Amino acid sequence: MIYHRRSVLGMGVAAGLLALPGCSSLPGLSLTEAVKRLLTLSSQNAFAELLQPNGFFDSQIARITVPDSLGGSRVTSVATALLRSKPIQERLLRQVNRAAEEGAELAAPIVAETIRNMSIADAVAIINGGPRAATSLLQGQLGNTLVDRMLPGIGNGLRLFDNEIINLVLSQATNVDFSSISRDVTNKVSDAIYRSIGAQEASIRANPRATNDPLLIAVLGAGKAF
Repeated sequence: MIYHRRSVLGMGVAAGLLALPGCSSLPGLSLTEAVKRLLTLSSQNAFAELLQPNGFFDSQIARITVPDSLGGSRVTSVATALLRSKPIQERLLRQVNRAAEEGAELAAPIVAETIRNMSIADAVAIINGGPRAATSLLQGQLGNTLVDRMLPGIGNGLRLFDNEIINLVLSQATNVDFSSISRDVTNKVSDAIYRSIGAQEASIRANPRATNDPLLIAVLGAGKAF
């Protein structure tokens, strides 16, 4: 059911993220449009990878770590020897990364809509900025929106895929707040999405011709816009 729903979502993401306005004669080389195209393609490529099965888990830049309260990166007072055991930690690691995919499904259309409607006060500065300047603009305009919108889905995802391990965790540890765990994972997913978009933006800037987009090639391939 999950894969079927993901395939349906993929068509929706394609319709939202991949739809680019035509640009045959490049009138005026609109830098605002170039920024939006840069973000659209960067988002498309990022979500295409993240929404694959094990997309977060297999990613070197997007993998989500187990929350510290569950014995993730450091031992805490609420983590028992059982929770810190390698088999349990491996299951928890896969659990949080599968939950991350649920969050990314919710994030994709939000990102697409934000890009379509975003205001860009200084497109020249974004084009001439660092390798992830457009992603930073996107992140600034979204604020906490991704976290707020993804939180319920990630919370459900944490319980859905491997309910046995979550029940085991909650039975073996004390003072573990499941809502805090969900928010911890959601914050990490949000950061991972921006890292992934930023990495794609940097790649496009480094080789705009690979996009086959005449506007991006003209604007990014010519060096500084002004």
